[in-house]
This record gives sequence, structure tokens and C-alpha cells, in this order.
Amino acid sequence: MGQTRFATGRQLDLICLGRLGVDLYAQQVGARLEDVSSFAKYLGGSSANIAFGTARLGLRSAMLSRVGDDHMGRFLVESLAREGCDVSAIKRDPERLTAMVLLGLKDRETFPLVFYRENCADMALRAEDIDEQQIASSKALLITGTHFSTDQVFKASSQALDYAEKHDVKRVLDIDYRPVL
Repeated sequence: MGQTRFATGRQLDLICLGRLGVDLYAQQVGARLEDVSSFAKYLGGSSANIAFGTARLGLRSAMLSRVGDDHMGRFLVESLAREGCDVSAIKRDPERLTAMVLLGLKDRETFPLVFYRENCADMALRAEDIDEQQIASSKALLITGTHFSTDQVFKASSQALDYAEKHDVKRVLDIDYRPVL
């Protein structure tokens, strides 16, 4: 098996398409979520974490998703931008809220979590949100498995994959498939 070869002369190394939400981590380690009195706020969603991490490591990454036109959405966009991630393809959705997750740390192996993602903004990504020129400007496109779980995000993801194939952009599947989200 040979080494993967990426197109040269591209503006971006990686575009991440998929989940983008706020993770609220309990600050009382060992407590039940019912007993937690404070949470710390972080960027969340597997695609967003990859975009953030690759930007931190010096890659030219971009995030392609939706957030609510709300305080949490602005927090996410600003967090990614501060890390050097291109946020120009993140749409602000005036009709939906930004996704959130409450997480606890009960012990080394138990992490209770509650998803608040019903009708959330990142799952409202549409095929029309996908910019062919942005996809063509990247060496690779990563898509989370969750963005194949409903008709609407499936169409958006498929559109991005079609553009990627057309422009010789490598495709990566993040197998974080959660159809209940």
C-alpha cells in the first residue's frame, strides 16, 4: 500500500463538515448530573474538535457547518477563529439553536451525558450551503458519520463529496455515526 498523495497548491489542508456544538462539562467530578452546580463551556462535536485540533497543530483547516444565531453559536465561531481555523463556511441559522451537550465525570470509566440536539442548527446543513470553490481549495474533506443520518444532511454531505471527487480532494469519513442526534 502506497503513501497517500494530496493535491498541491491548495489554500486549505482540511475542511471538516459536521457536528458543531457546545460541550458543558460538570465541574464537580464524581457527582451525578442531578447534583452538579457548575459547568465549564467548551467547543464540541467531533468534526469541530478535529478542525480545532488540526488548526492548533499548524494545518490550514476550515469548518463547514451551521450554528444558531445565538450566544453559543458566536462562542463556537469565535473559538475556532481564535485557533486559526477558517470559519467562513459556518452559516448562522436564525431559526434553530446551537446544539449543546451536558457531560459529567463520575469516575474513570463513566461519563454521563445528555444531548440537546433536537432540530439543532448543525443538522440543518443544506446542499446549497456547500461552496464548490471552497471544497476545491482543500487537500482533504472530512465528514462526520452523523451527517449521513437524515435526508437533509445526507444531501449536503453528498454534495460536498461530489465536489471533492470532481476536484481531486481526498475524502475522510469520521465514523462518529449517531443517528439519534
